Amino acid sequence: MPGPYRGAVARVHCAGVIDTTTERIDQPSIDKMLSAGIRTLTGAKSEQDGWSAFFSSKDVVGIKVNCSGAPVIRASPEVVSGIVRNLVSVGVKPENIYIYERFLDQLVSVHYERYVPEGVQLVAIESPANSLMGYDPRIYVEVSFFGEDDTRSNLARLVSERFTKIINVPNAKEHQASGVTGCLKNLAYGDFSNVARSHMQEQTNTLSFIGTLAAVEPLRSKCVLNIMDGIRAIWHGGPFSEDAKFRFYPKLMMFGTDPVAMDRLLLDLIEEKRTAEGAPSLWDRSPDLIDRRAHMDFHKNTFIREPGHIEYAAKNFGLGEYDKSRIKVTSVEV
Repeated sequence: MPGPYRGAVARVHCAGVIDTTTERIDQPSIDKMLSAGIRTLTGAKSEQDGWSAFFSSKDVVGIKVNCSGAPVIRASPEVVSGIVRNLVSVGVKPENIYIYERFLDQLVSVHYERYVPEGVQLVAIESPANSLMGYDPRIYVEVSFFGEDDTRSNLARLVSERFTKIINVPNAKEHQASGVTGCLKNLAYGDFSNVARSHMQEQTNTLSFIGTLAAVEPLRSKCVLNIMDGIRAIWHGGPFSEDAKFRFYPKLMMFGTDPVAMDRLLLDLIEEKRTAEGAPSLWDRSPDLIDRRAHMDFHKNTFIREPGHIEYAAKNFGLGEYDKSRIKVTSVEV
């Protein structure tokens, strides 16, 4: 990261991709969006050529889904199945494709196995729950936020030992502490242990911690593609979807190798929706708004949000382009 397409984002919208009454997603529409997105990003004439620009039969590919809001808000299984189909089409063996998440209960609740070919592996980093065996003791970030006993966050062994490439599949979500959960946070907090401690208090450490983790090797080098699932989205109460009134339906997907550029666009998407609903800005840091029950009241905040973590990741780690004048968005309607 930021990869070969620094500052470039392919934004694909499809009006018929989801029935907002039944929540049913149309698989043919997803397939069209994936095809348009990869071709627009790479400039390839065919979707197979586009996927071949990133993956080959020699790769072992991890698909980092986001299931923290499951079973409603998660990396849609229809999106994941489309990604798997395209990986297989360029020669990646099903047994060398891993759909993975940190927590087993969240992962199994989505039932990805019903959507993908036999042989594709579903793996939780922490299995059983709270196990540290899935983390590499040699690769970690060490920092003390509040004098805690455990000051290390270790990288997943899947990343350090098994995968050759990673596809990052975040959702479009507001987050009470970090502002949004996009590419950077899904990758950082989804691949390291002991991360919740960064937002245990009203004043969090998410500003610096997210980019710090995302920049760790080999995670940084192995994440070669980000595909943001914005079919459904959350404008408040994130990262979980506890109230349907905080969900909305952008009906879009974004594609890029630059996680900062994509997250910068996500900020605008969530901020515009919050403004329309009369909610405080993601950038509002007023202590007067702090209320631990804020996930139920969009007029309040649980934490002092840190949407600046995206710009921090750009300026301090070179993870991508934050300045919108340097971001090229190509929008496609299918």
